[in-house]
Amino acid sequence: MHLRLFLCLALGLATGVLHAADAQPAPKPAAKPNRNGPKWKALKPQTPAGYTLKTLEVAKHPEHTVELYVYVPDAQGTWPCILDIHGGGWKARQVEADKPMMERLAQRGFVTALVSYRLSTEAKYPAALHDCKAALRCLRAHAAELKIDPERIGCMGGSAGGHLSGLTAMTTGLAEFEGEGPFKEQSSAVKACIVMAATQNLVDSNYFQKNESAILFFGGNAMEKPEIYKQASPINHVRAGVPPTIYIEGEKDTLKIGRAEMMEKLKALGIETAVHTLKEAPHPFWMSDPWCAETVDIATAFFKKHLGEPVLK
Repeated sequence: MHLRLFLCLALGLATGVLHAADAQPAPKPAAKPNRNGPKWKALKPQTPAGYTLKTLEVAKHPEHTVELYVYVPDAQGTWPCILDIHGGGWKARQVEADKPMMERLAQRGFVTALVSYRLSTEAKYPAALHDCKAALRCLRAHAAELKIDPERIGCMGGSAGGHLSGLTAMTTGLAEFEGEGPFKEQSSAVKACIVMAATQNLVDSNYFQKNESAILFFGGNAMEKPEIYKQASPINHVRAGVPPTIYIEGEKDTLKIGRAEMMEKLKALGIETAVHTLKEAPHPFWMSDPWCAETVDIATAFFKKHLGEPVLK
């Protein structure tokens, strides 16, 4: 408990900055780059030539219809697939902000998809996680239409989406996290995962502080609902068989509680892991260049290693 108190008092402000940065529909950097460093400029989505952007309905709920937005190559063949889980403090829908990154990754040899999961203003945890799992099952159910190899799917996400990406990957194969969504005959497993700028231990990062985004997402604070915060922490589900997982962080962002300890757990099990820190990068670095380009390079190398290349016809 003394360690938890020290971590939370010393780093509580850092985590608060994380969620404050996530909560805005038009994200701003959590810290200004150096005067002579790169300037923040949000990227705009533009479907690249040779690709079609398709929309699939995953599940229709009274509060929100979960959808997938999928960049499908016009060429013939089968491709590995990457699912993006957007950030926004679990309460803002930031699909559009993540599209430029996923468009670039599509051009590197992947089918890429983004999921519009239920936000905390629409349904409490674990609804968002269940929607991510359902989205993966939906991709497999529509694999032929989307030109996806269903055996080669990974996931990634930033900030709140990084939390959900890590949790989706670490709970691969655990039936109790699937939820009641559709396509139950399909698997929600991922073969590789990238976590960007996200805390992985929600108990230690929230225990002694009032985090409005987390309270809205979980329906209470960490002292009121410690078991839920524990269950929702990716670090607590590391075990043999979870997929290779790497982390990308910004040099100008705040410390991500639990990331280093989670990496040690993965290493102890012989599971590939690494952390890439982008110079001068603020919190939502993947939404602006040069950091989006750097993120795409890292993600391309990692996913090609674990998901492979497209098979063209």
